[in-house]
Amino acid sequence: MEIPVKVNVKTTIDEQETFELVVFGRYFQKEQASYLQYEEVLEEGNVRTIVKVAADEALILRSGTLKMRLPFQLNRKLRGSYELTFGTFETTTSTRKLDYSYENGSGQISILYDFAIQESPAGTYHLEISFQEEQK
Repeated sequence: MEIPVKVNVKTTIDEQETFELVVFGRYFQKEQASYLQYEEVLEEGNVRTIVKVAADEALILRSGTLKMRLPFQLNRKLRGSYELTFGTFETTTSTRKLDYSYENGSGQISILYDFAIQESPAGTYHLEISFQEEQK
């Protein structure tokens, strides 16, 4: 069963720069994982994002104008990809903290990780996603 939700995405880079986004999406559970789906409208076009969370791992998939695959697993360094019009870059995530909770129609996902693009450090990112069921 899919639940319509209001999603708040907050990304903080090196505790200095913060980006926030509020969108509407859908939340559902399938097998042992929870999924959050939403779409961003950018100047260049739309980007569809799927966040999958299970036990001690998460995966963020973005498609559309921007393509990205970011895997997270606690205390592990994992390879991902970031695809732009002029090429694909290899990324790595080293996850320091991964928390997820869902209760009574609202959820919270918090991921703290070191991010690198083409083996060049891009900073420490703190991704906080909160979502709650839309009231009809």
